[in-house]
Amino acid sequence: MLTEAIEFLQQKEQRNKKFTYEILIVDDGSRDNTIQVALEFAKSHDGNVDIRVLGLEKNRGKGGAVTQGMLCARGERCLMVDADGATKFADLQKLEAALDKITKDGHGVAVGSRSHLVSTEAVVKRSFVRNFLMRSFHSLVYILGIRGIEDTQCGFKLFTRKSAQLIFPNMHVERWIFDIECLMIAQLQKIPIQEVQVNWHEIDGSKINLMMDSVQMARDLLLIRLNYILGLWTVNSNKLRKSQ
Repeated sequence: MLTEAIEFLQQKEQRNKKFTYEILIVDDGSRDNTIQVALEFAKSHDGNVDIRVLGLEKNRGKGGAVTQGMLCARGERCLMVDADGATKFADLQKLEAALDKITKDGHGVAVGSRSHLVSTEAVVKRSFVRNFLMRSFHSLVYILGIRGIEDTQCGFKLFTRKSAQLIFPNMHVERWIFDIECLMIAQLQKIPIQEVQVNWHEIDGSKINLMMDSVQMARDLLLIRLNYILGLWTVNSNKLRKSQ
């Protein structure tokens, strides 16, 4: 994914001399040599690519890692992307085009979507249990959480800086379900959101435990909704971070 991202961004930089970018690698408290590999990769591109490595002392979950990354990002647009390479990085241009159309008063979110792949062979051939849990989760999201977005969980989302600085300081959830709260905050703040179809393929070696994590995600979704309904969680615009 990193090599693909760098090639795409360098080509864009060549076409537009005013374009600049950074790549922020977030390590979620891993116990292997991920940090070392990331630092060596950054050093090998020193002088050519602005790469920063953020290592968390303790594992905080995917949501916690993404949130910390977004809070440290310095760009006018902030892209959240999984490191497994499941999404084609060049589809960033689709998200950018969508964001250009919907941005209002500096706010906007473009959400990568795999909803168009539901009827494809790759999804159809999944086990009955996996497909059942997927559809049940989407139904629960619709009932308790997000309306108007078919795929909330795709790890390919682009935010204007102003929106990222409003959404991520107000995040509470740090596990797999964090996307829901992220988009819920955006909708509560009436931030324009556009769903964009992207190329995606399933990567083997998922860390998700199908049954246990599905139950956890359902519980977390209910928790998120209840906390906002009861007013226990609110969006504080005063948490807006100053430009770095």
